[in-house]
Amino acid sequence: MINSGFLRVAAATPKVALADPAANARCICAMLDTLRHDCPDVVVFPEMCVTGYSCADLFHNTTLLDAALEALGDIARATADYPALVFVGMPLRAGGALYNCAVAIAGGHPVGVVPKTYVPNYNEFYEKRWWAEAPQDMLTVSLQGRDVPFGTRQLFACGDALVGAEICEDLWTPAPPSCFAAMAGAHLVVNLSASNDLIGKYQYLRSLIAQQSARCNCAYAYASAGYGESSTDLVFDGKAIVAERGSILAATARWQHDSSYSIADVDLCAIERDRMHTGSWHDCARRTGSHGYATVPATTPALRPDPLQYRAIDPHPFVPADDANLAARCDEILNIQVAALCRRLEATGCRSLVVGISGGLDSTLALLVAVAAFDRLSLPREGITGITMPGFGTTSRTRGNAMRLMKLLGISVREISIAAAVTQHFSDIGHDPASHDVTYENSQARERTQILMDVANQTGGMVLGTGDLSELALGWATYNGDHMSMYGVNAGVPKTLVAHLVAYFARTASSAGVRDTLLDIVDTPISPELLPPTADGKIAQVTEDFVGPYELHDFFLYYMLRYGFGPERVFAMARKAFDGAYDSTTIARWLRTFYRRFFAQQFKRSCLPDGPKVGSVCLSPRGDWRMPSDATAALWLERCATPE
Repeated sequence: MINSGFLRVAAATPKVALADPAANARCICAMLDTLRHDCPDVVVFPEMCVTGYSCADLFHNTTLLDAALEALGDIARATADYPALVFVGMPLRAGGALYNCAVAIAGGHPVGVVPKTYVPNYNEFYEKRWWAEAPQDMLTVSLQGRDVPFGTRQLFACGDALVGAEICEDLWTPAPPSCFAAMAGAHLVVNLSASNDLIGKYQYLRSLIAQQSARCNCAYAYASAGYGESSTDLVFDGKAIVAERGSILAATARWQHDSSYSIADVDLCAIERDRMHTGSWHDCARRTGSHGYATVPATTPALRPDPLQYRAIDPHPFVPADDANLAARCDEILNIQVAALCRRLEATGCRSLVVGISGGLDSTLALLVAVAAFDRLSLPREGITGITMPGFGTTSRTRGNAMRLMKLLGISVREISIAAAVTQHFSDIGHDPASHDVTYENSQARERTQILMDVANQTGGMVLGTGDLSELALGWATYNGDHMSMYGVNAGVPKTLVAHLVAYFARTASSAGVRDTLLDIVDTPISPELLPPTADGKIAQVTEDFVGPYELHDFFLYYMLRYGFGPERVFAMARKAFDGAYDSTTIARWLRTFYRRFFAQQFKRSCLPDGPKVGSVCLSPRGDWRMPSDATAALWLERCATPE
């Protein structure tokens, strides 16, 4: 069970009673009560939510200002037993000036005030009529009988998380205060806003919030004024958005007549890891002078039985969930692969490729990329030699699909059986063919590689590798067999994406024959076909029965390499992601298999052929992943969770 590393954040938009702080305080407190069962760690309300944003010249009326202070006291007292850091927006006087402020409240008291840095005074905004810009220096103000820090250079500690605040216009400037707060250590930035609605503004705002959370490598919670604000000239639609590192995690529906909120669990460990991993992050912080921030103690995050209740975890992190994004992802990956292969062919002056075609997914994808590259270079497809090499485990289904696809694509086709050569090899080394052990299997794989290399010599070409990223992670390749090629075009593609890429080709195929063949290949069980088929001619050796489901291994691989998460966290996230698909015992079993194989098989990855990187996870020993082949998996295996 994880009770650390996630911060639960709520962005709330209460219904506004304009110029009635007492009524607004009651509404805010009611929302806090509603949120109590969700156990948020941080709650952010909109800009000027205590008074309403559109009070105009009433802001300079002491009656309203005094009532706002009284309302603040009511809100603060309501948080006395509330385990969350709460931000509300209100006008505050300090040093003889009036400021637009975010007040941080925790444990029944205000703990700090952050004034608005940039006060807009253009188009429909004329805030300088009322507000002063934030002072350069830190001040103190007296609130509820306590002196609290007042200024922009402060962060609020919520357990191990640091929280910064900015207000509306601050986000829209060339150098938002959130940039400096994040570089000073803020994991979360809250934005108290009163952004009116205009045609097209909402989509732009969502993009702005997502980009700021990505640029600052942080979580970002945005709460904007809604129903109840004046409609004299503007309309406020009520927006509550939580984003993290470039993605919108949660957002309310707009135009709600009543109060509403969005809530999400943000991943502090992912934020910390990316900041640690990206050296330019700290270089930028040093150059821009993101220092001098005070840390204000606030609250301790609540322990909860399900720290991931409000976080969706995609079981297939390499595969976009919706069809439009999936099609765009496939198109981009295929273009990367094709461009890489074109460049390699031009650089070497090679006009011939040799590809081993098994009738399985990986070799099919490599062949399709090869054909696309030849077409792009205006080379005749006959320059691609596809070789199917039936052996002891080859089934009629895979052999038939291999031959059919090669002929339909118009490449040069060869069929070379390996049975006689491997049988002779067994005799040469004194191996009993009835023993279906690793020697039996690997001898076939190495014989196939020898044929491919020798035919490449005959044709003056290069052998195109077919192995994918998932197989490299698990070491599911015969060393100096299918492990080796002259260019590994699939090296950056995980297994869970390979089928989608082949299906994408099928949807765009120019002939029904190619389409139907590709779709049958997609439906064929994944197998190296190194063991004899069953009595009825079906595949006897299904890879996932032995090594485990590739969708689990790709999940483990993504979170280990992309974020450096440990086994406990990966296990907990997998349980949520695959709830209903795999039980805890199954996940724990294959997680241990993953770590055991990943560490033991590093020696195969240390001498990989070149191949293009297509995503954020890559195992090339020349760039993304450098690991000693002697490293032990003991620490990771010890920390693998025991299922409850």
